[in-house]
Amino acid sequence: MGNVSGQMSQVAIHLIRICDLHACQGLWERRSHLNKQEKKQVITDLKEKLGKARSVVFTDYKGMTVAEMTDLRRMLNSSSVDYSVVKNTLARLASQGTSVSVAVDAFKGPVGIAIGYDDPVLAVKQVLAFGKTNEKLKVMGAVVEGQMYGLQDLKAISALPSREVLLSMLAGTLQAPMSKLARALSATVTSFAYAMESLKSTKNN
Repeated sequence: MGNVSGQMSQVAIHLIRICDLHACQGLWERRSHLNKQEKKQVITDLKEKLGKARSVVFTDYKGMTVAEMTDLRRMLNSSSVDYSVVKNTLARLASQGTSVSVAVDAFKGPVGIAIGYDDPVLAVKQVLAFGKTNEKLKVMGAVVEGQMYGLQDLKAISALPSREVLLSMLAGTLQAPMSKLARALSATVTSFAYAMESLKSTKNN
């Protein structure tokens, strides 16, 4: 009896996994069969988001279940980061005229994009953090402030202070004398600029 019960449990788990995969495939298929007006609206909406974006992280979500995708979206939404599964042909059209156009070649295969608006570092941090807990999510690269970066560069970017931390540092220095405030601001800006320039140099080399 115990063996039968165990086998039934395994079958149930297998069926749940199949249903999750079919649900993900169904989402992709529904996006693939949009009519002309629907495609136009998708392009318009996505173009508006990309135009406001300060960072866009490209991911491969292949193999993730609906529940895992829901967890990812919930985590990112809590940080005001959007996550969308996009149809590549429509995404390429939507990226035209935006900073994301530099990454047109990234729209290949099953692509999900995380879009950060206020803080260019936060979207990178959050996606990489989720990837550590779920190896099915693969980070393919990202556009940060108009520049395309690979995974290793993004790991370095994720180590930079978040916008909230920088604002907190600024608030603290506002209580200091003007000379100290000027030095602190200069050091913060120089540090950030150096980090970004270092990444660009590494990429170009």
